[in-house]
Amino acid sequence: SASKAEPLSRMLGQAAQRAVAVDEILAGPAWGYRRRARLGLQWQPKTRELLMGFRQEASNDLVAIRVCPILAPELEALLPPLRDCLSALKAASRLGHLELVLADNGPLMVLRHLDALHADDREKLERFSHEQKLMLFLDDGERLEQVRGEEPFYHSGEVRLTFSPQDFIQVNDAVNQQMVAQAIAWLDLRPEDRVLDLFCGMGNFTIPVGKCVQNAVGVEGVAALVRQAAYNAQLNNLKNVRFFQHNLEEDVTRQPWAAQGFNKVLLDPARAGAAGVMAHVVKLAPERVVYVSCNPTTLARDSQTLLSAGYHLERVAMLDMFPHTRHLESMVLFSKT
Repeated sequence: SASKAEPLSRMLGQAAQRAVAVDEILAGPAWGYRRRARLGLQWQPKTRELLMGFRQEASNDLVAIRVCPILAPELEALLPPLRDCLSALKAASRLGHLELVLADNGPLMVLRHLDALHADDREKLERFSHEQKLMLFLDDGERLEQVRGEEPFYHSGEVRLTFSPQDFIQVNDAVNQQMVAQAIAWLDLRPEDRVLDLFCGMGNFTIPVGKCVQNAVGVEGVAALVRQAAYNAQLNNLKNVRFFQHNLEEDVTRQPWAAQGFNKVLLDPARAGAAGVMAHVVKLAPERVVYVSCNPTTLARDSQTLLSAGYHLERVAMLDMFPHTRHLESMVLFSKT
């Protein structure tokens, strides 16, 4: 993990024009950490077998998978019986892919099927989901149908967030919990604070933050995530938390939320970074900014805007979301003193 942090320290050091050290590394278990997997399904006409597995790197070929040590054990245990169940379906040759997700209230499966399912197949799938205590969703390409189970949810800090299996959630629960707690600690939240959370998804940060402050506003480009976030704020009875949909690559100055006086800002953009909103963040002049990043290059570029405007780079943490890979996520605290 420490060696993965070196490029980040170097890039941020260049942006800040001084040596920058990573204060801490947030990590969880190296094995059994993934709570989500997408598996391809491919019917082999010659052997009349169903191949279930992951795609080979830089290829469309499927590699059959019966064990996956980085997958949550509850999901890994499903792999052999699931393949047997799907192989026995009349529709075995007409399946697309499947997703497995471990929610806090149990495992769920989404099965993509290309044709309408025969009643026998539905019955087999329902029986399997009942035996395995599995929430079952069927996806015909038009709509997602929940056949069995309750509404999936996970916890972010002290709040409960329901989600659709198609929503983005962080795959590493242990590191996500630490990341949310660290962001809240770094923002040094007070009851009178007004917090803006940009690229907020379904409220992974916004809703826990909302429990501690006067107002929290989340902005996100994906409409389904905004709806889910608003629903979660309602479920957690947080009337001081509001969500807006806006493509944050476009001008934000005329947005209804943009003029509100925020004294703390949190950003968690995708790999492309947050170039479209950095000037506006500076204009809001928040006391503290926490930036969560999955790309050191765009983080260094966006940091430059804050540093040029008189912000100080206070803390840097690395998030080891994906053990055994080169991938790096990071979180940086800026303050204006």
